[in-house]
Amino acid sequence: MAVTDITGQWLHVWISFCLALLIVTHLEGISAQIRYSILEESKSGTAVGNVAKDLGLDLGSLADRNLRVVSGTKQDLFKVNPRDGVLLVNQKVDREDLCGNTVPCVTNLKAVIENPLEMHQVIVEILDVNDNAPKFPEENYTLEVLESAIVGSRFQMEGAHDLDVGLNSLQSYKLNHNPYFRLETEEFGEDGKVPFLILQRPLDREHTTQHWLLLTAADGGKPSKSGTINITVVVSDVNDNSPVCDRQKYTITVKENAPAGTFLLTINASDSDDGMNGEIEYSIRSKLRGLSSEPFDLNSRSGKLTVKEGLDFEEKQIYEIKVLAADKGVVSLSTHCNVVVRVEDVNDNQPEIDITSLSSRIPEDAPPGTVVALVGVTDHDSGVNGQVVCSVPGHLPFDLKPSPDGQSYSLVTIDNLDKETIHMYNITITAKDLGTPTLSSTKVIKVDVLDVNDNSPLFTESPYTFYVLENNKPGTSVFSVSAADADSDENAAVTYSLDHKRPGPTVTSFLNINEVSGTISALKSFDFETLKTFHFQVVATDSGTPSLSSNVTVNVFILDQNDNAPVILYPVSSNGSAEGVEEIPRNVNAGHLVTKVRAYDADIGYNGWLLFSLQEVTDHTLFGLDRYTGQIRTLRSFTETDEAEHKLVILVKDNGNVSLSATATVIVKVVEPKEAFAAADVTSEANNQGENNVVFYLTITLGSVSVLFLVSIIVLIAMQCSKTTDYSSKYLQDANYDGTLCHSIQYRSGDKRYMLVGPRMSIGSTIVPGSHANTLVLPNRRRASEEALPISGSSLM
Repeated sequence: MAVTDITGQWLHVWISFCLALLIVTHLEGISAQIRYSILEESKSGTAVGNVAKDLGLDLGSLADRNLRVVSGTKQDLFKVNPRDGVLLVNQKVDREDLCGNTVPCVTNLKAVIENPLEMHQVIVEILDVNDNAPKFPEENYTLEVLESAIVGSRFQMEGAHDLDVGLNSLQSYKLNHNPYFRLETEEFGEDGKVPFLILQRPLDREHTTQHWLLLTAADGGKPSKSGTINITVVVSDVNDNSPVCDRQKYTITVKENAPAGTFLLTINASDSDDGMNGEIEYSIRSKLRGLSSEPFDLNSRSGKLTVKEGLDFEEKQIYEIKVLAADKGVVSLSTHCNVVVRVEDVNDNQPEIDITSLSSRIPEDAPPGTVVALVGVTDHDSGVNGQVVCSVPGHLPFDLKPSPDGQSYSLVTIDNLDKETIHMYNITITAKDLGTPTLSSTKVIKVDVLDVNDNSPLFTESPYTFYVLENNKPGTSVFSVSAADADSDENAAVTYSLDHKRPGPTVTSFLNINEVSGTISALKSFDFETLKTFHFQVVATDSGTPSLSSNVTVNVFILDQNDNAPVILYPVSSNGSAEGVEEIPRNVNAGHLVTKVRAYDADIGYNGWLLFSLQEVTDHTLFGLDRYTGQIRTLRSFTETDEAEHKLVILVKDNGNVSLSATATVIVKVVEPKEAFAAADVTSEANNQGENNVVFYLTITLGSVSVLFLVSIIVLIAMQCSKTTDYSSKYLQDANYDGTLCHSIQYRSGDKRYMLVGPRMSIGSTIVPGSHANTLVLPNRRRASEEALPISGSSLM
C-alpha cells in the first residue's frame, strides 16, 4: 500500500512538471513567467525545476550574474542553486498552513539575475497530499430525542472537518447499521457535506432508553483516511419539541473597519414547549471543538450578534457561523442556526514598495534606457483598492517601466545625465492605489552620477593679450594663463604646455611654462628694437582617459624703454667722432643756415623724441640752434672784429623719464668770399665726381685731352650744379638731404594702430611694418579705406 502511494505521488509530480514545462514553453514568447508544481511535505533539498535552463541562461555565467529567488513571504520556502540554476525546497512545505482551503495553492517567486538586471516571475503550485484525516469536533456526542419524535424527524449532527482539499477532503459519511436511524447528507457552503440522522421507526423509552451509533467520515484519498464519532441517543419523554430557527440561513455584510460592538443581526429561534422547555439560549459553536473563537459576540438571551474585535478582509472574507439554539428543558433540545457574515474590503492597506535590486552609481554617459533599479509593489487590499500605480517626479531624467504582470517596475534613465549639472539624484518613488480615499507610500532611492571626462579645459580669455617691458630679467615670470575644467577629480586636473606642432620659429627657445600653474617665464631679456610683437599657442590638457585639451593664442607686445642714447649721424669725422668743420663766407646775412646736426634714437615715442641745445658756444650773439630741428643759423652778419673760427658744442637728448644724451662738436670757420668759392668748388667737385661716375670714366677714356681743358670742364659743371636759392646749401655734405632728422609712418595691424619712427632715408626709400624701425602704439581710430597712412608733419625732431 505504501509503495502504491509513493508511485502515485511521483507520477503526479512528473505529470505536473511536464505540464509546467509546456506552460513555460507556451509563454516563452509572451512573458518571462515559469510555473512549477510540487507536492506538499516534500523534504528540504527536493528539486522543483531548473530555472536557468527554463529561462535560457548560460550555465557558465550563473556565478557572475548572481541568480537568486526572492519570495514575497517571510518564509524562504525555496532557494536556487547558483551553480546549476536548480530550484530546491528550502524547508518543509505545509499546504494547509500556507493556503488553508484556498485552491489552487500557489506561491509567487521572483527570479532575479544581474549584469544586466532581469527579473522573471516563478509560480510554484503546492499540490495537496492526503496527510490529514477527517476529524469531528468531539469524540463523543449525546443526542436527546423525545420518544414522541415522529418517523422521518431529522437531527443535524456536527460534521467532520478535513484540512485537505479536493479529492483528499471529506467525501462521505457512513452510519453503522441500526433499526432506528439512517444517515442522510446535504451540501452546506463551506462545511461541505453535513450529516443528518433520520428517524426510521418510533422510539420507545420503556423499551430502550439509549441507542449507541458510530458515525464514520471518510475522505477520497488513496488510501482513504477516516474519523469517527460515538453518538449516544438518549430517548426522553419530556420536552418533545426542539427549537426552530425562523430562517434557514442568516446572511449579513459588514465593512472590515467596523468598530467593536457593531450590531450585525438578531437570531430568532422558537420552541413550542412551555416553561423551561420553551426558553431558548444561544451560543456560537466551533467547527472543530467546543465554543468558537470567531471575532463576534452573541447575546445568549436576545440572540443579537455583534462585532467583538477588528475584522480584516485580507485575512478572511467570509465567516460561516453555527449558532446553537437550545432550550432549558431537563433534557435540552437544540437546533443549529446558520449565519454567513461577509466582510467587505476597505482601503486600509498602503502599497508596499520593495527595492529588489539597485545600481546606485551610474556613469553620466549611460545611454537612455539604462536600468537603475528593480522595484516590486504589493497591496494587500482587493479590487481597485489593491490596484497600484507607481510614478517618479516628472522633472527627473528617470521613469518607471511596468512588468507584464504589473507587480514590478524597472527604474530606467530616459535622458542623458550630466554630472556637471547634477551630481546626485534623490529619486522619490510614489506608489498610489486606486481606492477611495487613495492611500500611498513613498521610497527614496539615492543615485550618484559618476564623472566622465566629457569637458575640455576652457581658458578664462581667448585670445590673451599681454604687454611686457623690454629689458626684463631672464627667468622671471612675465604673465600667466588659466584654464578651468568642469569635470571633477583627475578629469579636471589641468596641465599646461607650449604648442610645438605649429610651423615656424618655436617660442620654447625663449619661453617656459609651468605645467601646473600656467605661469610663463621669459628665458631671455626682450629687446624692443629687435622684437616688437610675437604670438604663440598654449595647450591646456586634462588628466582624464582619454584626455581632452584646448588651446589659446597668446599675443605679446614688447613695450619700449628708454635704453638707447641718441646717435649722432652728422657731423661725423673720419675717425668716427661726432665732430665736423663748416666753412662759411664772412659776407652771409643773418639767418644763414650754417649746418644741421642730425641724430637718431632707436627708441620710439617720447623716448625717441630728440631735443637740441647749445652747451658751449664762443659767441652767443652770432649763432642760434633750433631745439627741434638741430639747424644752426647765423643770428647776425659777421663783422670785421668777429673771430675767424668758432666752436659749437651741441647736446642732443631724448625725452625719456631718465633722459639719455649725446654731444656733437661743430667748428665753424669764417672765410673770405673767394676762399669760400674755392672751397665750395672743391667740395662740389668731390660730390659730383661721386655722383657722376660716367663723367669720370669718360675723362679717363679721353686721356689725350688736355688736363687744363678737363679741369675747366669740371669747374664749369660744378658751378652749374651748385647754383641754389640758398647760397649756404653748397656746404651740405649730402645733396639729397632735406634737413629732416626723423620721419614716421602710420600703419594698422588688427584693431591697433602703430607709428614707425626712424631716420629719414634717401629719396625713394621706405620703412615697412615688421622691419626694425621704431613702433609707437596709437589710439585706435579706424580708417575705412586704407591700412597704412603717412602722418602729415610726422617729423618729431
